[in-house]
Amino acid sequence: MAGLNKNAPIGVFDSGLGGLTVLKALARLMPEESLIYFGDTAHVPYGSKSPEAIARFSSEIAEFLAGRGIKLLVVACNTSSALALPAIRAAARIPVIGVIEPGARGALAASRGGRIGVIGTEATVKSGAYVEAIKALKKDARVTSAACPLFVPLVEEGWWSGEVPSAVARRYLAPLKRARVDTVILGCTHYPYLKRVLAEALDARVRLIDSAEETAREAERVLRELGLRAPIGRRGRREFYASDAPKRFQRLARRMLGSGTMRVKARAFE
Repeated sequence: MAGLNKNAPIGVFDSGLGGLTVLKALARLMPEESLIYFGDTAHVPYGSKSPEAIARFSSEIAEFLAGRGIKLLVVACNTSSALALPAIRAAARIPVIGVIEPGARGALAASRGGRIGVIGTEATVKSGAYVEAIKALKKDARVTSAACPLFVPLVEEGWWSGEVPSAVARRYLAPLKRARVDTVILGCTHYPYLKRVLAEALDARVRLIDSAEETAREAERVLRELGLRAPIGRRGRREFYASDAPKRFQRLARRMLGSGTMRVKARAFE
């Protein structure tokens, strides 16, 4: 696109740490691309906020990242993708992709019988965005959704295993087990950190769909079609921002990314 530089970074944001799953997938698929990540730790979780608040937070972050000269914005937050993409696109004025449609496509490709479960925040599930995206691709798909509001706080606290997450998972996933789903979309980028717990709470044959990988492939496709892929062979840089408690963000992000050295800058909004 005119005015965009192929050497410019990709922007990624989420309400907290969960979107690091998307950043990690992007870095693995396109190591030559530079990445800027923004975690809105001041407002996590988004799933319990009003649509108006979600749109406002997301738009402010989109404007900030666009101001950093990014060439593509990846909305690594399912709640923002479900409720605020038009506002984000208006604020960013560059190509924007969310995680809903890539996740829906991945689930349908993996499903054996078209019985798909969706787990996400209250706001994401209430929006019906995943059901709509799945039905648009396969009208006769049977979709069962469940809101799992405690999963995000558990991940943000680093509680990825143990009795508490396991008990919560069994309670939340009971409707999906009754519906005999064969595939489950992890409709929040925090949830992949609970994969082991989730797998134990479901039938062993149920496939878990992490939208991070699908979203990374979608980002690569969009950049390639727009002629904005960075030159192969170079090493992309990484930049991190948090709207609150950057030291805490840094500590948990190192654990999530397996990175020993990283600097997290503070960037608060009013």
